[in-house]
Amino acid sequence: MRNMDQKIIKFTHEINLKDCDFFVSKSNKHVHDFLLSWPNWEKNLVNICGENFSGKSHLVNIFIKNFKGVIFNADTFDNDNLSSLDIHQNIVLENLNNKINEKLIYTLINTVEQNDKYLIITSHRSISEFNFNLNDLKSRAKNFLIQDIQKPDDELIFALLIKNLSDRQIIIEKKLLNYIVKRIHRSYSKIFDFIYKIDEMSLKKKKPININLVKEILGE
Repeated sequence: MRNMDQKIIKFTHEINLKDCDFFVSKSNKHVHDFLLSWPNWEKNLVNICGENFSGKSHLVNIFIKNFKGVIFNADTFDNDNLSSLDIHQNIVLENLNNKINEKLIYTLINTVEQNDKYLIITSHRSISEFNFNLNDLKSRAKNFLIQDIQKPDDELIFALLIKNLSDRQIIIEKKLLNYIVKRIHRSYSKIFDFIYKIDEMSLKKKKPININLVKEILGE
């Protein structure tokens, strides 16, 4: 019988991950558990920060599915959105960036605080690190409870690879998967970049994934 490490694993779409395919690990468990503890929060202003592909959008969608509310994107948030908040207790503003209308965001925060609502803002970096021009907004930013998604641990990297390779119907050896986990850069963006590249290369070469291809993509 072949060694288990050399068993070929064919991933399928039947793999069940927690909370609608969101994999909970020590990198994100504190954020996941915090969101599901609503409304028992210390503050009603929350900032979830983490790099691209770290699961911020997935987490807030899980939250809204469980507790209802509305999600806006910072790039398109406007006065019409602001006037529609009355019927919502939970408000999510996704992808805070430097291009925002600071007065509009300041008004949003005031509206939330004055009406006992809850606001979750997602961003690449902590809202406290934004260099806002509006002093009142700088002050409000200090009132947010920061929930920082940490860099992916081995368990989470393994799960991300399984899910995304599965979606692409890519066959890979278990020992090769472990090799990737130990050597890939601890960055969500780099992990997904690797997945896209291995998908592209496997389609182009029309050959099974092997150690040479993996090393080439990893830049070894």
